[in-house]
Amino acid sequence: MGVTHHGRTERLDLADPTLREWSCTVLHSDSEGIVLDRSAFYPGGGGQPPDHGVLLWQGVETRIVGTRKGDDLYLIPAEGDPVPHADTQVVGAIEDTRRSLLMRTHSGLHVLCGVVFRDFGALVTGGNMEPGEARMDFNLPEVPEGFKAKLEELVNREVAEDRRVVTKVLGRDEALALPDIIRTQSNLIPAEETEIRIVDIVGLDVQADGGTHVASTAQIGKVEVVKVESKGKANRRVRVRLI
Repeated sequence: MGVTHHGRTERLDLADPTLREWSCTVLHSDSEGIVLDRSAFYPGGGGQPPDHGVLLWQGVETRIVGTRKGDDLYLIPAEGDPVPHADTQVVGAIEDTRRSLLMRTHSGLHVLCGVVFRDFGALVTGGNMEPGEARMDFNLPEVPEGFKAKLEELVNREVAEDRRVVTKVLGRDEALALPDIIRTQSNLIPAEETEIRIVDIVGLDVQADGGTHVASTAQIGKVEVVKVESKGKANRRVRVRLI
């Protein structure tokens, strides 16, 4: 594993999240799925769902509907679709609408986390996202009056600042030396990882993260805080969507 490869597959999505089409070679295929030498399919993780898309080869289309992660990164074909054999040259293509919306959503959640940490001192205890909507849980025992409206105002103010979103890879010790780099209540970074990918919303939020993101906060668009729910004595769930 690592920040450039998963097993035998080079992770193109980490180097360029705007890439939507590329040429590659099938290394292996069976009932478990398809392994490529190069892939821009985000495999899922960190709350971000996997990409969908297609493989095009010899006049045939294979729809990709998910991934399975193990020693190799397997792309899961749609049931009944033909599967290319090993050594087949294929063109991979990402479903742009889904990926772009997930990138905006994921970056929007980092803005949300940055605002909640900066202004309310709370860490993340859980979360999940789908294209255009998400929830984040925070260790917030109490919230002030008007919290929902104030949070929405603060988040959209930061979005409008058009802050750059920068990714970089640091050695483990250097990354973990950054202040407040872990914004979750527990450290989820595996002990064996020697390099850590960092997502920096410049001037607001720096986090360890492996997902895909937009280049600036202005690309997120307007964020609506849909609901704030109590989830036990010390947790608040914030539901958001892009509008």
